[in-house]
Amino acid sequence: MQNTTLGLAEKAFLGMNFIKQVVPVKCGRRAAKTSFAAARLCLSRRFHDAPVEVNSEEQEVVIAIGSNVGDRVHNFEEALQRMKKSDIQITRHACLYETEPAYVTDQPRFLNSAVRGTTKLSPHKLLATLKEIERDLGRTAGIRYGPRPIDLDILFYGSRTVNTDSLTIPHERIWERPFVMAPLIDLLGVQADNETVKSWHSLTKHPGGLFEAWEELGGESLVGKDGMERVLPVGNRLWSWSANTSVMGVLNVTPDSFSDGGKFLTVESAVSQVRSMLAEGADIVDLGAQSTRPMASKLSPEQELDRLIPVLEAVRDMPEMVGKLISVDTFHSRVALEAVSKGAHLVNDVSGGKLDANMHHVVASLGIPYIVMHMRGDPSTMQNQENLVYYDVCSDVASELCTRVRDAEISGIPAWKMIIDPGIGFSKNTEQNLDILMGLPAIRSEIGKKSLALAHAPLLVGPSRKRFLGEVCGRPVAGERDPATVAAVTTAVLGGANIVRVHNVRDNSDAVKLCDAMLHRRRNRGS
Repeated sequence: MQNTTLGLAEKAFLGMNFIKQVVPVKCGRRAAKTSFAAARLCLSRRFHDAPVEVNSEEQEVVIAIGSNVGDRVHNFEEALQRMKKSDIQITRHACLYETEPAYVTDQPRFLNSAVRGTTKLSPHKLLATLKEIERDLGRTAGIRYGPRPIDLDILFYGSRTVNTDSLTIPHERIWERPFVMAPLIDLLGVQADNETVKSWHSLTKHPGGLFEAWEELGGESLVGKDGMERVLPVGNRLWSWSANTSVMGVLNVTPDSFSDGGKFLTVESAVSQVRSMLAEGADIVDLGAQSTRPMASKLSPEQELDRLIPVLEAVRDMPEMVGKLISVDTFHSRVALEAVSKGAHLVNDVSGGKLDANMHHVVASLGIPYIVMHMRGDPSTMQNQENLVYYDVCSDVASELCTRVRDAEISGIPAWKMIIDPGIGFSKNTEQNLDILMGLPAIRSEIGKKSLALAHAPLLVGPSRKRFLGEVCGRPVAGERDPATVAAVTTAVLGGANIVRVHNVRDNSDAVKLCDAMLHRRRNRGS
């Protein structure tokens, strides 16, 4: 569902509208008034013969990353850390792709991605630095296109073209490689965000720039088949999150949560509930020790940990948890740090890092996936009138989520480790919650204007037993809202949600299975 929506959004910006946006590259009035061909010629004249070893200004670069030997995720993380220590500041990350090998096919599957960054290193000094990182991580001379622990290629360097014996920029094989083009496209927004990005489009051989080049290869239709899928590293495995919708079961070890407060305060009752949720189809167990209902009192990290850790340790050790994931629902970085040390696999932060300035840095250091939710204010103020004012709720939520994710990314959390949540029930009234639920494709498309990596990220939706369902259906008691929750979950999955967070796992798991079957049927008929 999401792939179809994004493909249409990207195509909408091709052709004349896109050319008008991209052509005015800063290389003279004539190029700004003519075509991509003229822009390419101007860029070539300006940079092809220019000296490339002296560079006093920061340049924006794109670097492709690949690995198919050893611990591939660890190799990526080490390469990124070494780049940062080598005067290459990473600013954006693409999604992470697992792909079949190309050219030499008798070798393990690759992980592929790409990053945008800035550097003052000259093109050839940058190349030398990347080669040194490759050697430090164990790469040796071997078969061309053969196995390697890490592969780092410069795709773009500012607006320059370089053509020497040792270096060609743009990289000469970009246009024929889906495993390069897919992450490259992720690093862009449908709307070009600066003049350098516009020049990258003009350096292609296509009138519609990079998007047209990607569409000619097959575009989004290639993802999920033909040996290329988006994955998220979690719990020592790669999670192919788009294959089927995942069910996250809620377990609140609180006395005051709106739905199940006080029911699971003992370790025994909590474990029993988790066992039931797993038997009914839960893929993820979301543990929360701090209520986030409207006007909930705020606990200290110590109080939250006292409630959480005994239950977390008991759930972690359950035989039934093999192959399942544990997320911790917290906005305290100290709680996140301790929970991950005790076995949690993900951090689910309703504030997106706004309520703890250390959260993004802590999650980055832990190297685990991060769920970024939209909320204004905190649980005690989120339903205040000033937090319910939106010009367009889907557009505004998308924009504010982008800001939170950009902050997290700059702090070192790669986009390929983030999950987004529009925050149904948080800082929204009933009508706004309905707009969000019906507007998930619009939220993805709006996000895609700024970041296609984020638009392609896993989407979590949590409407379960929320007050707006009670208001619509006349059900003031939270436990009586399960039928409405099933309807909301169905709408969310058909609208592109990849994870649904629910209290009643059994009924919603059945709804998810039916939705997935319909979506698979639609994709198979369309292929």
